[in-house]
Amino acid sequence: MRIRNFGFAALVGFWFAAGAPAKAELKTYQFDPVHTNVIFLVDHLGFSRMVGQFETFDGSVRLDPAALAQGAVSITIQTDSVDTDHEKRDAHLRSPDFFNTAEFPTITFESTKVEPTGEKTARVQGNLTMLGVTKPVTLDMTFNRVGPHPSPQMAGVMVAGFSGRTQINRSDFGMTGMIPSLGDEVEIWLEVEAHHKE
Repeated sequence: MRIRNFGFAALVGFWFAAGAPAKAELKTYQFDPVHTNVIFLVDHLGFSRMVGQFETFDGSVRLDPAALAQGAVSITIQTDSVDTDHEKRDAHLRSPDFFNTAEFPTITFESTKVEPTGEKTARVQGNLTMLGVTKPVTLDMTFNRVGPHPSPQMAGVMVAGFSGRTQINRSDFGMTGMIPSLGDEVEIWLEVEAHHKE
């Protein structure tokens, strides 16, 4: 498993305004897959937490820094890209015991509401769909930075960055394989960089 440089930081700038103008000027920021990570952690027999990630995904953010609460987030993950640095285990995770990737090739998240909770924090409510089951999920987001990319190769490109955390019970989505040896509760980390798309 290759944990790329954490940059999954960019999305949240639009969430931290106390009030919004009458007309928001929303712009689209597209996830940079090279500097974005979708990571999960799950208990293994009470001894440790297994760490995995998804290698293939796409996502976008609609935001106006002056009207943060009017933003939106959309994420699509390819389930067959699951990677825990162990080929046999990854093959099992792709099976019907877990992600059942042949029948359910994607996991999606679509935001429904953004609630600023502080200068650089927010709760993003949305619908998570996995194994054909849709449940409400809340992401606790921390805004890291929005600004122009500093490298000459990316001159003029605006970048937004954020970190997100949430927890789900996988059994709520019908994934019950190996419970309780492998925990029901799954922690999810998002580390995101997203580029402004004209």
